[in-house]
Amino acid sequence: MLVEKPLKVNGYDIDIMGIVSNIVYVRWFEDLRTHFLDKYWPFETMLQANQSPILFKTEVVYRHPITIYDKPLGRVWVANLGRAKWEMEFEIESNGRIHCTGKQIGYVYHVEQKKPVSLPPEFVEMYQASLS
Repeated sequence: MLVEKPLKVNGYDIDIMGIVSNIVYVRWFEDLRTHFLDKYWPFETMLQANQSPILFKTEVVYRHPITIYDKPLGRVWVANLGRAKWEMEFEIESNGRIHCTGKQIGYVYHVEQKKPVSLPPEFVEMYQASLS
C-alpha cells in the first residue's frame, strides 16, 4: 500500500536562501496522506460512515535541505495497523537523495460517538494482503 506523488516547491515555501521551510514538509505529509486516502479509503466513504481520521502524532526527520531547484517526490505507506490506530511512514526524495523521513500516528474517530472506532474490515484486508 505505497503511494507516490510529485511535490511542488512554491515560491512561498522557501526562505531567502531558496531552501524549503521545515513546516512545508508537514504540509506535504498531509498532502500525501490525503492522496493515499483518496486511493484506499476516500473521505466521502468515511464521512458516510460518520468516521474521520484524527492525527495523534507527527514525527519529522530532516536529513538534507530541499531547494527551489529540486523536484521532490513524496512516498507514503501504512507501517502498522491496530484495531483503531494507524501508523503511516513518509519519505521525500529528489534525484535519489532522501531529504526527509517521517511518521504519523492516528486513529479512526466516530464523529457522532466522539470516540475512536475500529478500522473498516475492507481496509484492514487490503493492508494484510499488501504484506503477502
